[in-house]
Amino acid sequence: MPVECPKGNLAARRAVTHLEALGRTMSGLAPWLASSGVASSEEAQRSRMAELSRRAISNATDLTSADHLSFTAGAQNLVDAAFLALGLARGRAELWDKLGPISRDRLTAGLASTRRFKPGNNNWLLFSAMVEAFLASSGSEWKPEPIETAFRAHQEWYKGDGAYGDGPEFHWDYYNSFVIHPFLLEILELLQPVTKKWADLREPILKRARRYAAVQERLIAPDGSFPPLGRSLTYRCGAFHHLANMALRKDLPESITPAQTRGSLWAVIHRTLAATGTFDEAGWLRIGLVGHQPSLAESYISTGSLYLCTVAFLPLGLKPSDPFWSGAAESGTSARIWKGVDSDVDHAL
Repeated sequence: MPVECPKGNLAARRAVTHLEALGRTMSGLAPWLASSGVASSEEAQRSRMAELSRRAISNATDLTSADHLSFTAGAQNLVDAAFLALGLARGRAELWDKLGPISRDRLTAGLASTRRFKPGNNNWLLFSAMVEAFLASSGSEWKPEPIETAFRAHQEWYKGDGAYGDGPEFHWDYYNSFVIHPFLLEILELLQPVTKKWADLREPILKRARRYAAVQERLIAPDGSFPPLGRSLTYRCGAFHHLANMALRKDLPESITPAQTRGSLWAVIHRTLAATGTFDEAGWLRIGLVGHQPSLAESYISTGSLYLCTVAFLPLGLKPSDPFWSGAAESGTSARIWKGVDSDVDHAL
């Protein structure tokens, strides 16, 4: 994988970028890799990609492999160990259960090794919590303190109408979607069979998540564009991680249908990934939101970071018969309103 890093800190990013690519890609493709009931041609692809994914994960944890990845090269590893754990949870049957016991033990050790990194007082608290929640769900030794800290902080940081602060302050960006809502929901799911300690948080967190999904769907313009606000815009359609996740979970708000969500997500996927310059000659993602725009990159962005865009594809984990896929095509909310179609009013939570 080439390493594009426009801010001049190539050595530091090269040490972590490959785990970024692995963890983020797995977090997005895992539901499809673990899916069933697809056509035979797609099933052949799915089976092959699932096997390659297990091999990639196994090699990443094997000290003797040329593909070995460090989980302790820098604090960024905590982020992407958590995204990898998220992928393992979403595709457990293929990505975890079918791993050999040696690879599972190595992976468990790699995830646990990220405890040496102290998360910032922001969305990073959820990365430590995700690692512990996955370890708990897999029957490994786990620590409840990072989970308690993350839940308590985000309850305090809730700002209203479905939005959390990224830390004590509110930020105009997409981190409620990149990280906060999807991680809160998955951590709760992972812990549900293990402990009832945080069960009372489920309903308020889910209620807020449904409202934020409605907001996200309305942010998608008729042409698939969306407001280019805040940091990490080079994650492209990954800005709609939360909307895609709510579709996968079948937890969409009543105000939007699954087929409508399909139309909205496809519009933003096509707008951000089909532009000229998105990929290099070998097919690797390049930095940008629409095409190649290296000046949009923050200092922490490199090639591996960009693969968070794959989370927009989460609904591929739904069966072909699901209303998300089988429903007749519908325009998104913004597209309908700007066509002059009479529509229901939007209500704050």
